[in-house]
Amino acid sequence: MTPAARQDVAAFLRHLKSELGLSPHTVVAYRRDLAQLAGFADGIGVDDWSGIDHRIARMYPARLYQRGCSGRTIARMLSAARTLYRFLIREKRLGRNPFDGVRAPKSPRPLPGTLNTDEAAQLVELHASTDIDYRDRALLELVYSSGLRVSEAAGLDLGAIDLAEGMVTVTGKGNKTRRVPIGRMASAALADWLGRRRTIARPGEAAVFVNMRGTRLGVRSIQKRFDLAARRQGLERHVHPHMLRHSFASHLLESSGDLRAVQELLGHADISTTQVYTHLDYQHLAKVYDQAHPRARKKSR
Repeated sequence: MTPAARQDVAAFLRHLKSELGLSPHTVVAYRRDLAQLAGFADGIGVDDWSGIDHRIARMYPARLYQRGCSGRTIARMLSAARTLYRFLIREKRLGRNPFDGVRAPKSPRPLPGTLNTDEAAQLVELHASTDIDYRDRALLELVYSSGLRVSEAAGLDLGAIDLAEGMVTVTGKGNKTRRVPIGRMASAALADWLGRRRTIARPGEAAVFVNMRGTRLGVRSIQKRFDLAARRQGLERHVHPHMLRHSFASHLLESSGDLRAVQELLGHADISTTQVYTHLDYQHLAKVYDQAHPRARKKSR
């Protein structure tokens, strides 16, 4: 790039820092992304920002994709390019933005991590001998039984649980409430814990799950307890509460195939959010097929 083009970038970075007040870390990220754009331009013989037209701008994400960049990375680099050109248009250096309308390829949606049914059973069947053990076992059983988010488990109050009916009323995202069944094992674990909770909780404390000081157990503490339980139960992987929620959804869908029911139980506003679990289900079915079907098995060498 010409010295003038490099000066344009320097002026843009000063604008980000001085006028927009962006953090030094963000300014460095813009500098790094624009260096990639400048390198691309140099590689195709373009030495000034005015030399990039819409056709060349569309080539840029394709080149990044060929180099192995993810859709998110490409989207970020295109955003940096568009923002630079908006600045240059504002400064009357250019009259058009060639990156308008140029989009990054979609990244494949990452599948949520899950436990298989044996691993889930191994995790939740925590041997209880102390008050903390009984609380943690109830937490594990309930999250797996009812597919709760960690924030929902932390925010659960005593009035939300109806063990006689086997239901829990959950307040989820957007303050929306839903009623979810509690399984037999989770109900038993909750009953054991609630009997012990009375001697621990502070007077007036409404939380179902409390710490040893008698106050509500927080989200971060629950996350730590899940990981500790996984290590204690011999699972050689990091386990977090959302993984157990994912496992609940995956195992339920594998058994029932009822996507709408799983959507309602999870409290998803949009069924497209729930559809990711169909991919998990297909992975499971494909694995079974490969192992079982005589025409699918690879020949042994």
